[in-house]
Amino acid sequence: MGHKAAFINIIGNPNVGKSTLMNEMVGEKLSIITSKSQTTRHNIKGIVNTDEYQLVFSDTPGVLKPHYKLQESMLKYSETALTDADIIIYVTDIYEKTDKNPEFLQRVIGLEIPILLVINKIDQSDQNKINELLEIWQNLIPQAEIFPTSALEKFNTQNLFKRIIELTPESPPFFPKDQLTDRTERFFVSEIIREKILIRYKKEIPYSVEVVIEEFKEEEKIIRIRAVIFVERKTQKGIIIGHKGNALKSVGIDARKDIEAFFDKHVFLELYVKVAEDWRSNPNDLNKFGY
Repeated sequence: MGHKAAFINIIGNPNVGKSTLMNEMVGEKLSIITSKSQTTRHNIKGIVNTDEYQLVFSDTPGVLKPHYKLQESMLKYSETALTDADIIIYVTDIYEKTDKNPEFLQRVIGLEIPILLVINKIDQSDQNKINELLEIWQNLIPQAEIFPTSALEKFNTQNLFKRIIELTPESPPFFPKDQLTDRTERFFVSEIIREKILIRYKKEIPYSVEVVIEEFKEEEKIIRIRAVIFVERKTQKGIIIGHKGNALKSVGIDARKDIEAFFDKHVFLELYVKVAEDWRSNPNDLNKFGY
C-alpha cells in the first residue's frame, strides 16, 4: 500500500472540546484551551507524520451567530472547513442540544465525505444518557460513525485515531515530513499570552483582546519577546494592567513559563498594552491582526 494523507477538520459548536481533542490527536498542545467559549479564533493545523501517512488536523472556531466583524471571520473559518476536508470530525458533547445552529448542522448532514461524530465528555455522564444520545445522533446523521469519547481523559481517542487512518486515502504528503503545523512561532506565543488573559480576566475583557508579537529574537541561550496586548477601550487597558501593574505582571509570569516549556529555552518577555478602539468591528484592524 502506498503513502496515505488526509485533511481532517474538527468542527462543532463552542465549548464542546474541539481544541482538547485536536491536541490529543496531534500529541502536542497547539490549540489553547480555556473554559470560556470562543477561545479558538483561527484555523490551526496540527500535522501527524509517520513513514506511512500524514494526517493534517485542523481545529476551527466554534460555530456561532456573529455579532461583530471578528465573529464573521471566525464563522467563515468554520464554514470553509466543510469544503476542504477529506474527513470531518463533528464534535458535540453530553450537554449540547441537537437544535443548536440547525443551519450549520444541515450542511454537515449533506456532506458526502466521511463524518466521525464525537460525543465528548462522556466521563461526566452515565450509560443511559450516552445510549440516548447515540440513538438521537444516529437518527440525525445516519451516515456518521459515532465515537463516545472523553478527550480530556483520553477515553476512546485511540479508536478514533485508528479509524481516521483507515479512512485516509492514498496520497503523497501535503507538507514537509518534519513540519508540525502551518503556524509561526510568533503565532503560538501570542496564543499562549491570550490564553492567560482568557483564564485571568472575566466578562468582556478577554474577548476584547488581541495579542501582537512585535519582536521575536532567538539568541543562543534565550529568546527575547516583545508583545503588545490590544484592547478596545481605555478602561479595559487599566483592567489588564491592574493595580501597580500587578495583573499584567501575573499574565507575563504565567505566559513566560508556558513559552519556555513550548520552546525548551529561557525566555525574556516584555508586555505592553495599547488601545485600538473597536478593533473587532474594524476591517482594517482585523486585516492587520490576521483575520
